[in-house]
Amino acid sequence: MTDARKAANLHLGSLSILTSLFFIWGFITCLNDILIPHLKAVFTLNYFQAMLIQFCFFAAYFVMSVPSGLLVEKLGYQRGIVIGLAVAGCGCLLFYPAAWLRLYPLFLTAFFVLASGITLLQVAANPYVTVLGPPETASSRLTLTQAFNSLGTTLAPFFGSWLILATAVKSAEQIQGLSAEDLAAYQAVEAAAVQYPYLLLATVLFLLAVVFALLKLPAVEAEASSADGVGGDSRASAWCYPHLVLGALAIFVYVGGEVSIGSFLVSFLSQPDIGGFTDAEAGRYVSFYWGGAMVGRFVGAAAMRSLAPGGVLAFNALSAAGLVAATMLIGGGWAMWTILAVGLFNSIMFPTIFSLALTGLGKHTGQGSGILCAAIVGGAILPVLQGALADRWGIQHAFIVPLLCYLYIGYYGWRCRALQVA
Repeated sequence: MTDARKAANLHLGSLSILTSLFFIWGFITCLNDILIPHLKAVFTLNYFQAMLIQFCFFAAYFVMSVPSGLLVEKLGYQRGIVIGLAVAGCGCLLFYPAAWLRLYPLFLTAFFVLASGITLLQVAANPYVTVLGPPETASSRLTLTQAFNSLGTTLAPFFGSWLILATAVKSAEQIQGLSAEDLAAYQAVEAAAVQYPYLLLATVLFLLAVVFALLKLPAVEAEASSADGVGGDSRASAWCYPHLVLGALAIFVYVGGEVSIGSFLVSFLSQPDIGGFTDAEAGRYVSFYWGGAMVGRFVGAAAMRSLAPGGVLAFNALSAAGLVAATMLIGGGWAMWTILAVGLFNSIMFPTIFSLALTGLGKHTGQGSGILCAAIVGGAILPVLQGALADRWGIQHAFIVPLLCYLYIGYYGWRCRALQVA
């Protein structure tokens, strides 16, 4: 067997192992969509207050991405993954005392710690996948691994609805009618429903940390050549590349738009004039949103081996924008299915934006990855904005936030195709 074939087989094996990380952080992130309506009822929050869950979770990406990038540069991809898994496991453990004490600020702290670990995982794993093989197939490779991230997000709503939302037997109106003593007892039971699922997740994360500590993954270096940058130039930092800066904004609005939709799905589908479901029933329908992304990523991974990633990105973004606009203009079951269908077109967006933005950065790839991961803070800011609009205008009209996000992503895809960045 030639050295090239041995390297290819080693890379394929490593990619297979890395898919477990994409699955687990997708699973954990999507559980937020289930916990938002659950904790909203437990602590009698409005939409703005409930969206602080996503704010604290995704704010960790902004705060921790640069330190995570420095840590990965110093310790390497594999050790960064191990530390990230351990930190995420500690975050899951914090859910137990938060539920026992029924302290919303402690829940928010747990979300921040958990997301800090996932941030480190993303900073290490995403660029590792892009350099673990030929550069010309980086978009396809990252899209394929992101498909397993979508598998996690597809299964999480079933898991959360079964173990968490299914215990909520009272409606919002019934909760408001409880006496102070009965309300405290009910909230104690509902808060406790969070404890054991997150203890299980902590166990899985710590076991994965041990597995990755023992594995022998190939040591690879970031893309480098005599032309460290696009067009054969060598620049001072990643910030000097316009397609990276525009890509960071695209990541900001993409994550913000995707998370904004996911965060409101249970509440939106529970509206009497949309689906009229219970929270547990609506939670199961969330899987269609994330399942569409999973299917789209498997298809997109194959399609982008022959199609320009920028063109595919523009098409998907404009299609998603059209579906969100339809959701805002119509009602009933049609609005339910148009918003769920957005997931199919979300599919290739994150990995495609990520790989396009990192194209040609050479020695600045690590810094570029940290910048892109910091831009995931859009998932902290835009859902809170949508929550404020939902309190003022209603959930349906508040979807203007993701609509504007997808329009910008369509522009970025067109821009990248025109400049032949891909």
